[in-house]
Amino acid sequence: MTVQPISTSASYTADRSWLGSLHGIDSTETITLDITKFTKDVHYQASTDPIQPYSRVLSGVPVARITASGLYGPYDPAATDGRQQLAGLVFADAVFSPGQTKVAAAMLWHGVVRAAKVPGGGIDPTKILPSSTGPLIRFV
Repeated sequence: MTVQPISTSASYTADRSWLGSLHGIDSTETITLDITKFTKDVHYQASTDPIQPYSRVLSGVPVARITASGLYGPYDPAATDGRQQLAGLVFADAVFSPGQTKVAAAMLWHGVVRAAKVPGGGIDPTKILPSSTGPLIRFV
C-alpha cells in the first residue's frame, strides 16, 4: 500500500471597496468581537468547505463596543446595549472556527469610508450619534 499525501489550500481576498482612502490603515486598533451578536450572510460568511471550516467576519462591517462585556458587536443605531455608538469598521476579514464565540480583529477607527459600499447594505451616516470620543471617520 502506498500513502499519497494530499494538500489543499484556500486563499481569500478581502473586499475593501468600502475603503475611501488609505488614510488611517496604518494605525488600526485590536478589538475582540462577540460572534454571537453577528448575523450570518450579513456580517459574516460561513464556510461551506468541510476541509477548511473557518468562517469570516467581513472587512468593512461597522462595529460598536458592548457596554456590559467590553467586546464588540455589529453597530446598530436602534440598540440599547452600547452598539448604538459606532466605534469603527472591521479592517480585515476576521477568521473564526465553528463554535468560537470571540475573535480578534483589527478596527479602522479613522479614515474615509464609502457609505454605500459597507457590507450589509451600506450605512446611513445621518443615524450615527456624534461623540467626542468616537471614531474619526468621514463618510463619502
